[in-house]
Amino acid sequence: MQSDEVLHLLTALRQADCEIWIAGGWGVDALAGHQTRPHRDLDLAVNVNNEGAVLHVLTSLGYLIDTDWRPVRVELAGPNGGWVDVHPVAFDARGHGRQPALDGGYFEYPPDAFGWGVIDGVKVSCLSREQQLRFHRGYEPRAQDLHDLQVLQRVQTGST
Repeated sequence: MQSDEVLHLLTALRQADCEIWIAGGWGVDALAGHQTRPHRDLDLAVNVNNEGAVLHVLTSLGYLIDTDWRPVRVELAGPNGGWVDVHPVAFDARGHGRQPALDGGYFEYPPDAFGWGVIDGVKVSCLSREQQLRFHRGYEPRAQDLHDLQVLQRVQTGST
C-alpha cells in the first residue's frame, strides 16, 4: 500500500464525513512524520456508527471484502493490490471506545488513544503513540512490530 493510495482513501472517507483513525504501521509512520517501511495494508479504526459509510466508500473505489469477521474487523482487497483492514470501535458518552476481539474480549480505546500525524506532508488522524504501544503488548512481536516499536521510541525522544 503506497502513500498516495492511503491519502486518496483518506480524502474519500473525509468527504463522506467518516470518523476514522489510522492504526497499525501507517499509524506509526504518521506519528513519525514519514514512511519508515513498506506496508501491505492500511489499518483503520472506525467509529462503528460510520462503518457502513466506510465500507460503501471503499467498495465504490473498487475494494472488495475478503475477510468479514464483524463485529471484530473487515478486510478489503484493493484493485491495485493494497488492502484495508477496518476495525469498528463503539464509543460511550465519555469518549471511551471498545472494539470486540476474536476471543470474546475487547480492545480498549481510552480518550488518549487518538491523535494526529503526517503522511506526505498531509495532517491525518491516527492512533496516539500511547495507544500504538498498548497494541504492541501481549504477543510475540514480528520483525515489523520490532521495527514499529523502535520508531515509536524515536517518536518519544523526538529523533524520528
